[in-house]
Amino acid sequence: MRQREHLTPYGNKPMVTPIVSAVNYEYVSFEILRQITEGEIDGYTYHRDDNPTCRAVEKEIALMEKAVDCIICTSGMAALTMIFLTYLKAGDNLLTFHDIYGANYKVSLILEKFGVEVTWLNAAEPEKVAENIKDNTRMIFCETPSNPLVKIVDIEYLRRQADRVGAMLVVDNTFATPYHQSPLALGAELVVHSATKGLGGHNDLMAGAIACSTKDYYDQLWFTRQAIGTTLDPFPASLLERGLKTFEIRAAKMSENAMAIAEFLSGHPKITRVYYPGLESDPGHKVACKQMKNGFGGVLAFDVGNKQSHAKKFVEKLKTIYHAVSLGCTETLVCLPVLTTMLYLPEQRRTTFGVKPNTVRLSAGIGDTQELIADLKQALE
Repeated sequence: MRQREHLTPYGNKPMVTPIVSAVNYEYVSFEILRQITEGEIDGYTYHRDDNPTCRAVEKEIALMEKAVDCIICTSGMAALTMIFLTYLKAGDNLLTFHDIYGANYKVSLILEKFGVEVTWLNAAEPEKVAENIKDNTRMIFCETPSNPLVKIVDIEYLRRQADRVGAMLVVDNTFATPYHQSPLALGAELVVHSATKGLGGHNDLMAGAIACSTKDYYDQLWFTRQAIGTTLDPFPASLLERGLKTFEIRAAKMSENAMAIAEFLSGHPKITRVYYPGLESDPGHKVACKQMKNGFGGVLAFDVGNKQSHAKKFVEKLKTIYHAVSLGCTETLVCLPVLTTMLYLPEQRRTTFGVKPNTVRLSAGIGDTQELIADLKQALE
């Protein structure tokens, strides 16, 4: 149930959360100032600390993720970097996977510069987690489904492995969204989102979100956000709240479209492989059935022919599907990961975990299913 806390002087409630653009606030009394600074109330003094528009959105996302609270910030990468800065230090080991958004490689270089050791594994080989976890492993971080090959990682298995050494478990839920997956219920301490994607859904805002399993995590991350100044502006926060109003409807249609597209592509002679956990043939299908709900998400990947030129020709022939990065929006988008989302990686690493030069990532939008399939069909002719 939505909680509209902003009242007019007459007591009636606006249908949308007001955009509060104030940078600072007048103190009406020293007692109120004390309550704010001691954390007794959700009070506001300065925008870098907090903002009422942002706070309203945080409470909605926390409710969606079944979290105690939530922090929103300027981007998904800012959210993840805040987590690393808050919980990792020199001498710690971060265990993560090749199968995550390519920009994380840049962040890993910064972490290594400050003495954090990073262990990279293939999400398709979960047994390697048990073999590579160390006494100094302080955090396990994964995306499931992963970017871009939508590999499924067993969150409960990672929880058991993390418990061996007292490590945190952080899960990126951007691909699955809260509609399809609840990582906190499966054992994660923190859930991170690029809210730019499915939560916002309209290609018109950039934001990140961290759903927290305890108030302590919220307080610690709030301190980091306030210190480094990654508080979200109220205007994109308002757009994000608007996106949340239609989120479940969009997520359901995207998943429906992705499943239909995956089934169509899996039977096409020019498609050499389809990656989508909703297919029974997918290696992650069994685990996905266990930890996902309401379908399997709106993103899939597939290999066109056996050369990059085949994939490029296919993309260039599309008429209603857009060639663009990002995902989770109302439009259906395609991109070649090795030329876009994985461009950050050194060339020798781009294909080490299964991504090929002819791999295409598709984010299903909310358009008519048969029209989307017809566009794919004509582009493959």
